[in-house]
Amino acid sequence: MPPRIARLAGFGAFAACAGFAALYALFVFITRPTGSSGMDGTLRFLSWFTVAGVVIALLVVHIVIGRQLLTVAKGESRPV
Repeated sequence: MPPRIARLAGFGAFAACAGFAALYALFVFITRPTGSSGMDGTLRFLSWFTVAGVVIALLVVHIVIGRQLLTVAKGESRPV
């Protein structure tokens, strides 16, 4: 992979992390309790907890891939 493409793909992976965090924040904002609607406490906790697990897994994978791509862009050997 050319270094320029690897660098752009690495930064894209980090940008995807920001997108995942923003989507999770939007999810929390939508499911928060309000005066006229919202979820009860138990359902809200379970929803936030389970979606957070998926988001954290996606963040970890994208950070690892982004770091590897930036390492390739520098011309260093890829870590195994």
